Amino acid sequence: MAKKSMIHRDVKRSKLVAKYQEKRSALKKIIKSIHSSDEERFQAVIKLQTLPRDSSPSRQRSRCGLSGRPHGFYRKFGLAKNQLRDRTMNGEVPGLSKASW
Repeated sequence: MAKKSMIHRDVKRSKLVAKYQEKRSALKKIIKSIHSSDEERFQAVIKLQTLPRDSSPSRQRSRCGLSGRPHGFYRKFGLAKNQLRDRTMNGEVPGLSKASW
């Protein structure tokens, strides 16, 4: 089980990403646009730098929904490898079963 503080920190980051998503994408669009002047680009870069660091999507960590484990995470199921195995063995994940041949 992950520390509660780490899980809480990731939840906080997720909220910040959602809050600043539109503003961040608009600024990036200005920066990447070939029609904007150098001054507009420079101002957009400055504004982008003033946004909170944690509002960047790359600072988010994918975690298991049950245990909060950050490593061994399967996006398709939203679970870590050990939780996925336990749920599969109990038959709680449809379409998955232990391999046998």
